Amino acid sequence: MKLKDKVAIVTGGAMGNGLGIVKVFLKHGAKVIILDYSNKLQETVDKLKEDLEDVGGYLVDIRDSKKVKEIVEKVADKYGKIDILVNNAGVAKLTPFLDTPDEIRDFHFDINIKGTWNVSKEVVPYMPENGAIVNLSSVTGTMVADTGEVAYATTKAALLGFTKGLAAELVERKIRVNAILPGYIMTPMVEGIAKDSNEKNPNSVVEGIAAGIPMKRLGTIEELGELAAFLASDESSYITGQSFVIDGGSTLPETMSVGV
Repeated sequence: MKLKDKVAIVTGGAMGNGLGIVKVFLKHGAKVIILDYSNKLQETVDKLKEDLEDVGGYLVDIRDSKKVKEIVEKVADKYGKIDILVNNAGVAKLTPFLDTPDEIRDFHFDINIKGTWNVSKEVVPYMPENGAIVNLSSVTGTMVADTGEVAYATTKAALLGFTKGLAAELVERKIRVNAILPGYIMTPMVEGIAKDSNEKNPNSVVEGIAAGIPMKRLGTIEELGELAAFLASDESSYITGQSFVIDGGSTLPETMSVGV
């Protein structure tokens, strides 16, 4: 098992992409600690423990740097190290730029950027050589964008800069830092967007999204989890400061037209 005896912290791991990462990490032998602010956290941990998985969780708002520090210290005291950090926690609220209040702007910046910064800063001192950090950016902001995504796109693009800057600094400590850029993955966030777009038939929205993807489907949280596991394992020991797109080819077409 590629992550056997590795200790991993996954933020936002109670559901969605984070849960996919947690499940795959456990499958590959890791000990996983979830940091999340969702009321689903305990339910997720309890369910995973039914299979005797080595998993735990802490309810925390990653904007609270003091609380983050306390929890990371507890994890380090228990396990003696933290081999892997996956900065997955993130938010997305779509609003037109001119209608976006400062509170929504700051909501994105404080969680997607500052929260990632907070957790990384506290975890790195406890990382041994060959440690790995995986940041969840997005194709949104780094490659594409739609109306209403200015705040979200800005933060996800910033995470790419964060990844490269941190990778350059941590290479001397033999810690690797990489980023994953997901396209459409079937998560509660996508389901929520679909419902907001068409409450009567949200499935039609998902089907419409899938129709525009060359692979004609959305990705699964487990597929994303496998990519994260690769980047967290020794299999990617010569990779750092890089970004990896997982989008079923959705950013591939040069135009939206089809052949005649």
